[in-house]
Amino acid sequence: MAPGAARRARRRARGARGARGAWARPGQSWWERLAPRGSECHLLPADSMLLVVPGPGPRVAPAKPRARPRLEPAQGPDAGWGDRLPLEILVHIFGLLVAADGPLPFLGRAARVCRRWHEAASHPALWHTVTLAPPPPGRAAQSGVKMEKKLLAALQWLVPNRFSQLQSLTLLHWKSQVHPVLKLVSEQCPSLTFLKLSDCHGVTAEALGALARACSRLHSLDLQHSTVESAAVLTFLEEAGARMRKLWLTYSSQTTAILGALLGGRCPQLQVLELSTGLSRNSTPLQLPVEGLQKGCPQLQVLRLLNLVWLPKPCARGSMPGPGFPRLQELCLASSTSNFVSNEVLDRLLHGSPGLRLLDLRGCSRVTPAGLLDLPCQELEQLYLGLYGHSDRLTLVKEGSPLLTHKWGRTLRELDLSGQGFSEEDLERALAAFSGSPDGSPPALCSLNLRGTRVTPSTVSSVIASCPGLLHLNLESCRCLPRGLKRAYRGLEEVQWCLEQLLTSSPSPS
Repeated sequence: MAPGAARRARRRARGARGARGAWARPGQSWWERLAPRGSECHLLPADSMLLVVPGPGPRVAPAKPRARPRLEPAQGPDAGWGDRLPLEILVHIFGLLVAADGPLPFLGRAARVCRRWHEAASHPALWHTVTLAPPPPGRAAQSGVKMEKKLLAALQWLVPNRFSQLQSLTLLHWKSQVHPVLKLVSEQCPSLTFLKLSDCHGVTAEALGALARACSRLHSLDLQHSTVESAAVLTFLEEAGARMRKLWLTYSSQTTAILGALLGGRCPQLQVLELSTGLSRNSTPLQLPVEGLQKGCPQLQVLRLLNLVWLPKPCARGSMPGPGFPRLQELCLASSTSNFVSNEVLDRLLHGSPGLRLLDLRGCSRVTPAGLLDLPCQELEQLYLGLYGHSDRLTLVKEGSPLLTHKWGRTLRELDLSGQGFSEEDLERALAAFSGSPDGSPPALCSLNLRGTRVTPSTVSSVIASCPGLLHLNLESCRCLPRGLKRAYRGLEEVQWCLEQLLTSSPSPS
């Protein structure tokens, strides 16, 4: 381009900019500048030109203003309701879930949601009760030992950062890494009060002893179904026996040494003692010095000898009766096989227990109603006398059930007479005790098990009508009842339906 032509082009451009600057108004388009609003002119397009024509023109929609970009407020990592929710409420919500399903794995997943959830999930109050079980090996080549080591690696961070207020710990199915886990807990969990080891192996005296020394509040130990040497338990009791409240053990050939420590007064504050058989039944009967246990554990409130073949150690001739268990509230001697529990044994155990509330004698076929009548407890609430799986050749007592209900009918909430051989008339007189009370209040009975007895329809109808709170009634294998009604009834509706059927059905049994 020639220099003169370039100068002319620049002058035209400057003139156009000046014209645009004179015409331009904020928010006004070039179309509106040629024919301003209110000038009574409009633009008419023609061939190669635009004509400004006076007069009203076609109505043109106003140009939409250009949308401006919307400025969003700066957001932090926790924007939303989670950031506004008070931490105390969030911890309470988490606590409800933890109480139902435990802290793991929920709290671990919740901590990854946001900063506020992480703060709530880290609250020590949510980690009071923990159950640790290594996941079962999958189809991959990982063995159980590798899975335990993997979980142990996670516990190296979890225990010091979350378990500072741990109170109850349960270890399930640990086979090889129990010792390092207990060592870690003893170093970081001074508030521990309860420890349960179920199906665990390799529990050493060193680990239990260190735990007892470090956790001064530890007072409850459950070792059922775990492989634990008696020396380890004795080491633990030497350190923590004076404060022990609850102890659960599985009977084995080594139990005698542990019982010897209890008889010697190693645990004077013990309140709960449970001794049961493992999966492999021990054929050797346990000889229990009843009077020695009463002296060694005078604060005992719960005594359970479950499915155990045992017999009391004979008393010396002319010896004085033992002190009894003055605080005992629950005695469970249930067994699926024949045992040696008789009226005399029961008297030796309970002659000093007036506050007994629960008595479980299922399988104890040698105990009779006459023997129970002599017991000092007057406020018994749960009585279980069922016989399960016993031989038909066993001689059963035919009379005496009214002695039980006339003594405890006012306070009994649960009664189990399944498999007993009481006659129809005897059961009728016994259950008539629930028909009314001297003060007119309804009976407290809410569960009645009459499975396999000779109870009659009229007796069942009477007891249902007299006990408005009856919620469980077992009538399985009752030979005197009509066909179709010999089953268990659960809930108020089912029990009332049974009453209606009994009142309308044929009186003849089938």
